[in-house]
Amino acid sequence: MDTRSPIALHWIGGHWTQSMGSAEAESVDPATGILVGRFAAGGAPEAADAVAAARDTFDRSDWSQNPRLRQDVLLAWAARLEARRAELAELLTRENGKILRQADGEVGAAISEIRFYAGQARAVRGNAQEIEPGVFSTIYREAAGVAAIIVPWNGPVLLLIRSLAPALAAGCTCVVKPAAQTALITVAVLEELAAITALPAGAVNLVIEVGHAAGEHLVESPHVDVVSFTGSTATGQRIMVAAAPTMKKLSLELGGKSCCLVFEDADIDAVAPMLASAATIISGQQCTAARRVLVHASRAEEMKAALRQALAGIVVGPGLDARSHMGPLIDLAARDRVETRMRDALDACDEVLLRPVRPGQQPLAGAFLTPALIAHADADAFFCQEEIFGPLVVIETFDTEAEAVAKTNNTVFGLAASVWTNDGARALRVARALRNGTVWINDHNRLFAEAEMGGYKRSGLGRLHGQDALLDFTEQKHVYQNAGVVSRN
Repeated sequence: MDTRSPIALHWIGGHWTQSMGSAEAESVDPATGILVGRFAAGGAPEAADAVAAARDTFDRSDWSQNPRLRQDVLLAWAARLEARRAELAELLTRENGKILRQADGEVGAAISEIRFYAGQARAVRGNAQEIEPGVFSTIYREAAGVAAIIVPWNGPVLLLIRSLAPALAAGCTCVVKPAAQTALITVAVLEELAAITALPAGAVNLVIEVGHAAGEHLVESPHVDVVSFTGSTATGQRIMVAAAPTMKKLSLELGGKSCCLVFEDADIDAVAPMLASAATIISGQQCTAARRVLVHASRAEEMKAALRQALAGIVVGPGLDARSHMGPLIDLAARDRVETRMRDALDACDEVLLRPVRPGQQPLAGAFLTPALIAHADADAFFCQEEIFGPLVVIETFDTEAEAVAKTNNTVFGLAASVWTNDGARALRVARALRNGTVWINDHNRLFAEAEMGGYKRSGLGRLHGQDALLDFTEQKHVYQNAGVVSRN
């Protein structure tokens, strides 16, 4: 008897399919090493078929011109996901490793995102004006065409939907390429969209792969009009180069090195646990995770002690264990890379406050690593500049607002930061001085559908969430007409 797990398939042109002779790959629980399931592993041929299906649907159907249909489809999708929320959260935890409450929060936020863009689907407005008597200029917002959406593994549900939902609301047709590590949760989420009969076949397509051939085809294809990518800055730069010949629209959310500025009037005992949580979200594998804590020199020793205690108290374990505060990293290879870079930082820093360990009580097959905390004076050190995608926190000090701002802005990244103070005027003027796309005041990692986010500098192009995310999937068209005026004779 064949006891293999069911195979997750590509979804192309309205059909779940596995190409003849295509490979299969496995998805493994990073907490235990146990098989979660298998999926069809495609490449460029499947990507070409998916692009052709999306192009044909965009050109031949009325999807892009039917906002009420698009709203109905999005609302139906949100309702179907809500009915499976608990099941999807558990699958997300098993495949990604994050703790269950974070997984549930991600699925809930994704459902909220879909409902937000369902409303936006019927509000894609242009404007019109009479330039001179009888001469009219009308500006239309139109769907850009075929959108390729390349999704990372760290937030595979929300980061899929925060691109796919606005793309569909705008009237685009889409090709999704998920990360191999989280292919199964992506398939599960899209199964609920595929079940909606009002969605035109080919409006949304899914291609799964282990390598990069499918992704490269999507970026290079002249039949793809928009690429939405979330991932590393290095990959984003390669996408920009590959997309240049076809002049695609790009939405790129890339790396970050989030600073948390803690001023002398802050309550250190209250702030430190919040910073520890912000640093260890998804095991530190979130682009907006707290990486650098810049604290006023007069409070530095208090912060070192409080943050060390808070990070040491983080319970590392399987995501399905309710006692866990932090799960494993995404896989053993990632854990090993992060651990190596963290140990390089420990060897080079001024002061080691907390060393990382592989917790012995966890399964040997699990990709577990506890948080680390160091202190350092030189903001140019590699571990203050490089995005180390794991639970490493660096404490630095400052004496003045100007120095805090200068140290924070001294980086190639500009994704997110936070300011911690009880002085409201200071909070606002510092937030305005920071070169970051998002600045939180007395909080960190607060993201939601209504507010745009994105990066300055090498942290990306365009915006996600909010109305601007939808506009990234549109083109503007100016229509001129000299209609004349009614004769008054």
